[in-house]
Amino acid sequence: MGAQHYGAVSENGDRIDDPSEDALFMMISDLNCSDNTFVVVQPSEDSPVWFASVAVLDEDDYEIVRRDTTLNEHEVTTATGINDIARDLTIWMAARDFPRRPNRQVSAFSNTA
Repeated sequence: MGAQHYGAVSENGDRIDDPSEDALFMMISDLNCSDNTFVVVQPSEDSPVWFASVAVLDEDDYEIVRRDTTLNEHEVTTATGINDIARDLTIWMAARDFPRRPNRQVSAFSNTA
């Protein structure tokens, strides 16, 4: 089992560590206008430098907030398609920096005979 990099938590207390696109879809699908109005995704650390949230505005509309202080990024949008929201968040999170994640290495291969 890999190290936990981030978690998704909904207002009703549901939590998923390192959620997949499908898990985010399920959490967003469970949002409602009364007692489970948002999901927050952020790194599993004491002072996270980024987060994303999805809040239900009404039955079919959602507000998405993406914030990354290391890149001075703060974006607020609205959307209706849960599939699109989950996919976009998954792609966005994949580009974030995780302090405990191993660095990506590129190695050169030489062809010597």
